[in-house]
Amino acid sequence: MPADTREPERYRLHAEMCKVLTDPKRLRLLDALRGEERSVGELAAELGVSLPNASQHLAVLRSAGLVDGRRDGASVRYHLAEPAILDACHIVDGIVERRQAARSRPLVVAEPPAVPVS
Repeated sequence: MPADTREPERYRLHAEMCKVLTDPKRLRLLDALRGEERSVGELAAELGVSLPNASQHLAVLRSAGLVDGRRDGASVRYHLAEPAILDACHIVDGIVERRQAARSRPLVVAEPPAVPVS
């Protein structure tokens, strides 16, 4: 679909979703939730962050609709509400990996072609 036919609101919502993914801790939280429910305490311990910090980031992800929580007694178990977001993260991760590999290659300076002497 040509870009000019999409609704501006859709681009705005897309940009808001991308903003949620700009924090490395949030990306790590999404990755930690891959395939299983986890409590905020488990997530905080895995990421090496404080409980309030993990909770704040989970709240941002939850408000964006990317994670959801299920009450389990006194705690909340979090899971991915949109597992497809991991596919998007995987695509971006592939781009990052290729760019890092390109930067780490040594610069090869080509010898100028020999000019015949007459």
